[in-house]
Amino acid sequence: MPLLLLSRLGWRNLWRYRRRNLMLFTAIMVAVAGCVLISALIRGYQYDMMDDAIDNLTGNLKVLAPGYRADPSIARGFRVPPAFAPDVPPAELVGWTERVRVPAVVISERETRGVTLIGIDPAEERAISFLGSVAIRGDALAGPDDGRILLGRELARQLDTDVGRRIVVMTQGADGRNREAGFRVAGLYDAAGTAIEKAYAFTGIRPFQALLGTDAVTEISVRLRDDEFGPHADAELRKDLSGLEVLDWRTLEPQAAAMFQLADAAILIWFVVLLLALAFGLVNTLITAVLERVREFGMLRALGMRRGAIVAQVVIESVLIVLAGLAVGIAVGLALVAYFSAGIDLSRWAAGIELAGMRNKLVPHLMWHDVAAVGSLAVALGLFASAYPAWRAVRIEPLDALRR
Repeated sequence: MPLLLLSRLGWRNLWRYRRRNLMLFTAIMVAVAGCVLISALIRGYQYDMMDDAIDNLTGNLKVLAPGYRADPSIARGFRVPPAFAPDVPPAELVGWTERVRVPAVVISERETRGVTLIGIDPAEERAISFLGSVAIRGDALAGPDDGRILLGRELARQLDTDVGRRIVVMTQGADGRNREAGFRVAGLYDAAGTAIEKAYAFTGIRPFQALLGTDAVTEISVRLRDDEFGPHADAELRKDLSGLEVLDWRTLEPQAAAMFQLADAAILIWFVVLLLALAFGLVNTLITAVLERVREFGMLRALGMRRGAIVAQVVIESVLIVLAGLAVGIAVGLALVAYFSAGIDLSRWAAGIELAGMRNKLVPHLMWHDVAAVGSLAVALGLFASAYPAWRAVRIEPLDALRR
């Protein structure tokens, strides 16, 4: 029989059993809308983790001297060629900066703490790391020649110091001898987590190099507009800075990279579990529909309809329901993502979400290939779910069906 005629018959049959088909349509719509929304929320968490890893003084790519990660001292520093700049198109590059990062001991009037002291160019740093988005009480560092120090709020609390007070910093110079200098606290930064505030202190790169007795740096950090540009930038950096290590954020932040991959798996598992549950419901509903229509199928067989036409009719009916639920479900899911586009405030659970590496506001991140995956899985499962009921329908013998 012509496919168009079978489609018309299937469409009319949907309206003959409105209540049952409406319940099935609603279940499909809710499942698909839930998949779209949950995938967008998981993607939001996933890309927040990636952005936090990159913002945490890592960048998409970082250049280090061999052995620096095992022994992070100024002895593992290197000199940057004059007029060096990453050979990356401006459309792909957010910014880059040089840093001097070494372990140090900070001594206040009452307390002593170990920190990582970092010499920076503040303007370049604010463009590529978390320092561009944190609130600062007091003054930010004015430039690469600023000899003051910027502390985290939690570190200042532990040291029992404040803006305008003086502290002493002890570290190891390029010659291997201990160096000691006094710094005035310019300001206190308030980062997303207390771990960062306790770990890092900042000062101008040039006074810090003078204190260490060197003009070397320990790292170059490069921030890209999209992580997909990483391989090209990596190749250019290796060509321009031979003999140095060029590492991406996944290598430098393996825990964040593992969580990033885990989010992909979580989305796939969520899709499969929810849609498989939906498929079993669809199978049960369609079997019930087939059993209710035994006399109808028997009469159609008696009138000469072939087995393949009956199979096609059952499959077409189930696919029409799935497609209708899929279309409306995607529309509802997109509407929910748009509704929560300003973010979901999680600040009331701040302590717990900080341990989970989440931000106080979860913003959905919609990816169209996730929506396409939901649609493909839903249609595939609709076809799969209709196979058994269709097989039950063609096993009905015309005479047996007409006797019922």
